[in-house]
Amino acid sequence: MSGPYSSDHRLGAEGPSFTDTHPSEPIPTDPAGGPPGGAVEAAPPAAAYPGPQPVPPPLPYPKPRRRRLFVGAVVALLLVIAAVIAAIVHGSHRGPTTAGGAFSDATAKSAIQNYLDALDHRDTETIARNTLCGIYDAVRDRRSDQALAKLSSDAFRDEFSEVQVTSIDKIVNWSDYQAQVLFSMRVQPATGSVARTQVQGIAQLLRQHNQILVCSYVQRTAGTY
Repeated sequence: MSGPYSSDHRLGAEGPSFTDTHPSEPIPTDPAGGPPGGAVEAAPPAAAYPGPQPVPPPLPYPKPRRRRLFVGAVVALLLVIAAVIAAIVHGSHRGPTTAGGAFSDATAKSAIQNYLDALDHRDTETIARNTLCGIYDAVRDRRSDQALAKLSSDAFRDEFSEVQVTSIDKIVNWSDYQAQVLFSMRVQPATGSVARTQVQGIAQLLRQHNQILVCSYVQRTAGTY
């Protein structure tokens, strides 16, 4: 049984006819041996074209050498300073103590009494020499120091008419030439009232050129708490 379309495709037969629009002829080629129509040659591999490519991990850069040299120099300097301090401390503990470097009760009492007498007698040069604590002779302009000494003397004279050191209560030797001293004194108030005893004061002493200077002096006042 024949279908809707005839299997006979000859010319003139009913039904659509199929013709070969491209006869079986050899496909012309380019004279140079390439594909027809001057087709472009095959593209090279994709790797030859620029484009996003995987970025290699960054290489570790060595630290600057200058920084290492600076840190090493600082460490070496600190070690030198520590060694010098250790040598000084070791020498102060192991070295012999000179007889002239120790502070005795008698020498401390004499130095403090001389300073208090200078305050009482308004001896501004002696006061300034003590309070400058060893640098008095190197100071060129002493006018401000003299003025300060005068003020200190006036304040002392307004409070006391007489002061006498009675005892040295405690000496704390910082070195052979420095000490802090706690002392007691008998004071006569400038107002003429009854004298007070066992009034304590603190003085810091410096031994220099065979003399003892009172670098600072403060009276300990009793109070109610």
